[in-house]
Amino acid sequence: MAERADEPQIPREFAFSQAQGFQRTVLTETAASLGLEGLHPHALRHTAASLAIASGANVKVVQQMLGHKSAIMTLDLYGHLFPDQLDEVADRLDAAARAVVYPLCTRADIIPMSVS
Repeated sequence: MAERADEPQIPREFAFSQAQGFQRTVLTETAASLGLEGLHPHALRHTAASLAIASGANVKVVQQMLGHKSAIMTLDLYGHLFPDQLDEVADRLDAAARAVVYPLCTRADIIPMSVS
């Protein structure tokens, strides 16, 4: 890769000419020393996304974290990891209805409690 005159010059001992150089010289050797042969950087990305979802991050946060153009892309890739919340939503709707509707239904000035 050719260096451009307008880019700051970074000493070679601190820079890799290509991302593959980093993978080959640092990540691959480190992973092998830990008994994780075959570990690829993209696996770390998937792990980060999975941990964020398991920690309760919503789809928009995960989208932003991964740099996806849309939440649709994030959901297509990781949608199966988001918990099914239908029961939780139903419970919240029921609680809201009981808190608002039930008191109104039992007010004598709105609905008479006894019919003459």
